[in-house]
Amino acid sequence: MSKSPTERTLDECRKRGWLPCVVERVIPKTFTRKDVWGFGDLLAVDDQPGALLIQACVTGDISKRANKIREYCRHEALCWLKAGNRISVWGWAKRGAAGKRKLWTLKEYPVTMETLDA
Repeated sequence: MSKSPTERTLDECRKRGWLPCVVERVIPKTFTRKDVWGFGDLLAVDDQPGALLIQACVTGDISKRANKIREYCRHEALCWLKAGNRISVWGWAKRGAAGKRKLWTLKEYPVTMETLDA
């Protein structure tokens, strides 16, 4: 069974030696998921200042998720960033040379004050 982007992100954070926690929650009886402030699936503490809030998705959805943060969650994202924290959208896709075994690869897109103003 294939892992979800959230599970892959959790594994990658642990591999890097970070302290991750899933903060996305499932609404009972509805089978829907709710992200923290509309864009956070995982919270991670690493060796950099501030905490990192990660939106996990497939690579093809990175721009869609970044636009969602910019357009619908801008206030929340600005508050999080101004407090000295960080946001990143992590996209997962299977990639590899033609005829070779495909491996899951990660593309990271940092969301900053500058990208929110773009």
